[in-house]
Amino acid sequence: MVNGKIHAAIGFATGRIGFKDVLRSYIYQLRETHFLDNQDLLLSLFVAYDPTYRNTKREDYEDLPAEERKLFHVCRFIGPEDIRKEKERISREAEIPRTEIDTAFGTGYAVQRNIILFEALREKVDYIIFLDDDEYPLAVTESSTTSLWSGQHVLEDHVKYLQFSDYTCGYHCGYVTPMPAIEFDGVLDEDTFHQFTDALSSDVLQWDSVSELLNSGGVTYADKKILVEHKVQPAEENHGAKAVTGGNLGISLKNPERVLPFYNPPGARGEDSILSTCLGSYNVKKIPAYTFHDGFAFYSSLLRGALPMKLKKISLYYSSTVNQRFYRACVGWARYKPLYTYLTQPEQFSSIMSRSLKGLDESLPCVCSYFNNSDFMNLRGELEKYTKEVPEHNREFTEMRRIWSRIIPFACGS
Repeated sequence: MVNGKIHAAIGFATGRIGFKDVLRSYIYQLRETHFLDNQDLLLSLFVAYDPTYRNTKREDYEDLPAEERKLFHVCRFIGPEDIRKEKERISREAEIPRTEIDTAFGTGYAVQRNIILFEALREKVDYIIFLDDDEYPLAVTESSTTSLWSGQHVLEDHVKYLQFSDYTCGYHCGYVTPMPAIEFDGVLDEDTFHQFTDALSSDVLQWDSVSELLNSGGVTYADKKILVEHKVQPAEENHGAKAVTGGNLGISLKNPERVLPFYNPPGARGEDSILSTCLGSYNVKKIPAYTFHDGFAFYSSLLRGALPMKLKKISLYYSSTVNQRFYRACVGWARYKPLYTYLTQPEQFSSIMSRSLKGLDESLPCVCSYFNNSDFMNLRGELEKYTKEVPEHNREFTEMRRIWSRIIPFACGS
């Protein structure tokens, strides 16, 4: 707390300057609900950005209008040079070798999320809420004739329930998984695609949800019961992992020694999935706050109040980017599945990975032919490579947490 006030913060790990439009939609919503009028609350903003992702520059992220900046107690933008300088300062003042500092902050999205956690701890933030730059505070449900939209109190619900939780995670609707609609034919049949998705599945891509997604044209609709009843639930558990997602995620920082770092294998994603494997002793709640995931960037108009009557079916023929978006997602799943499997099912690890490799051997020719994209053949090599490197990735993950525990007291000024 700061001066007896609850200190909450928004965190963006991003490479898109469009995050400002998403942030603005949350600001509008907070003003509408008068959440910012609460005299016992401070709200801050931390943005860790990667200018190499979309060839951007620092000014692209920092040019928030003064009237928006003044809403935040702390408004901080953290680029690669800032991260480098902060690592050097920590190494020097905490007397921790620079190589260990690099390990503690990780790579990719993990380093962005971890520097936000570090800065938030340093500023005495109580609760950090991570938002994704392609998720909007809206829920969409389906009726027989139209799509029905409702605004969501995302930040308010996280702050409310984090008072009694270590982690809070909301729901997601829209284009949650970048999977196009599949029309099974003589090139790719349902059993072969089932085999393909099973080979890549870990905490995501379970066949029941995949089948449901295919039937809905790639769209995930919000559950009306969750919206109406507005009940909190325990987080879903899978082999000891308590499911969380990288966005629409709240973390309590009130007990700094219990704050965990994010980790992903080099070149992979899945930092939220890897984090989930460490939460067995943590109070993790699923809260009734939805965000709409605009995974294909089809609906930025939602942020300007244009609500479509019907959502598009994600067809391969709609845009060439759909094919590549799905392929990149598959690469990400292939790269983090081995470590996630090792952490959650160590006894079955070898047999699971053997079956996965065999499944890719048998299904990839049909998948490549259906998508007219031979790049999918690379998935076999990616999965095999990351399976062999699991011991090293697990060592890195363990070492990261050890060093992180040394950095926490420094961040908190103790």
